[in-house]
Amino acid sequence: MPSAVSSASSLEQEKRDSPEPPPIVEQTSKVLPPGGPSPPPNGGLSAWLHVAGSFMLYFNSWGILNAFGVYQTYYESGSLFSRSSSDISWIGSIQAFMVLLAGILVGPFYDRGYLRPLLLVGTFGLVFGHMMLSICNAYWQVLLAQGFCIGIGAGCLFVPCVSILPTYFSTKLGLAVGLAASGSSLGGIIYPIILHRLIDRVGFGWSVRVIGFLALGTLLFPLAAMRLRVKPPKARSFIDWTAFTDAPYMFFVIASFIAFMGLFTQLFFLSFFTENRHIASTEIAFYIVPIFNAASCLGRSVPNAIADKTGPFNLISPGAIISGVLILCTIAVTNKGGLIVIALLSGFISGILIGMPPLCFVILTKDKTKIGTRVGMAYAIIGFGVLAGGPGGGRILGTQNPLGWTGLWIFGGVSLCVAGFMYAGLRVAQYGFKINIKA
Repeated sequence: MPSAVSSASSLEQEKRDSPEPPPIVEQTSKVLPPGGPSPPPNGGLSAWLHVAGSFMLYFNSWGILNAFGVYQTYYESGSLFSRSSSDISWIGSIQAFMVLLAGILVGPFYDRGYLRPLLLVGTFGLVFGHMMLSICNAYWQVLLAQGFCIGIGAGCLFVPCVSILPTYFSTKLGLAVGLAASGSSLGGIIYPIILHRLIDRVGFGWSVRVIGFLALGTLLFPLAAMRLRVKPPKARSFIDWTAFTDAPYMFFVIASFIAFMGLFTQLFFLSFFTENRHIASTEIAFYIVPIFNAASCLGRSVPNAIADKTGPFNLISPGAIISGVLILCTIAVTNKGGLIVIALLSGFISGILIGMPPLCFVILTKDKTKIGTRVGMAYAIIGFGVLAGGPGGGRILGTQNPLGWTGLWIFGGVSLCVAGFMYAGLRVAQYGFKINIKA
């Protein structure tokens, strides 16, 4: 009996000394539901491969669009066809509009898991469009090949490169997106240089084919490496009708519409301005676009890092106003040095105008499940600003010498200044007049 009592006593003592397991409810509450998505890895080989893949998608979507200023200058020479500046700018405007419109049309297909088909369709459209452009000799043919075919292909590539990175990164998302988005600036540097360096040696046709083959080669990597890690729980709607009654959101969209209308007058016509006004040699005129895009590369990364502390509204308003003033200053440019300074400063500030709106849309969207839909809607509306800016600027420029450069730069500069003051008004309405706050 003493031994039995002793054993029981020791068992009770051991039970008291052993740590008590946590409650069942507390344990199960931390377990992800069966089949639920795991958190983003925020690193690792697969995640960084998708950054590299997105870099290539940016390189071949907005990178090609950023190069249109060089095409505008070449088409203005009349070597391929003879049309007005306004007619020519329709090509680049439709191309950009197709990419922006893709957000509202292609996004739901991505949400349903069709990543690979989108990449295949986009690659085919981009490469096929360049091959068709290489044999064009009439305006309507170029409009179809470069404006619609390449534009639609680039739009199919643009949506995945924006949507896939948040599924691989959360804490490092800003860095990942910044690195990927720099591909658009690099494309805007490389593609104009290729066209300019080859066009006198092998002609327009083979120059464009080389660009098409380069696009195909660089797009093989995302086709091979990119995979949909997490399928969204449900496909987003094409349109969120409540957005049209959300005053701050719609006010920001209208301001961005006006801002892009002004910005694209400079993107399309700065190279042609250099050549037409004999400010610099034809060589420099073609290199103005790469110079602009090189500065834009910094403008997309540095301000984004600053915006984490200051907030995007504190940057986009002064950015738009400064950009407008720089375009107005172009009126007084008469030498190569002044032109390069304008290109560098304008390129840097353009990075703010292109990089900040998505961050602002996130802030202005209270229901975060609707962010994808609202961003797509916003860019579809902003796309009409691009359509108005290029051809509208070309119409102001006219066809009779001397061309109306002063009117063009006033149109672009005033548009951006108006947008900047609208951004400032919205910032005050949302956050008040205090300066030293994150907004």
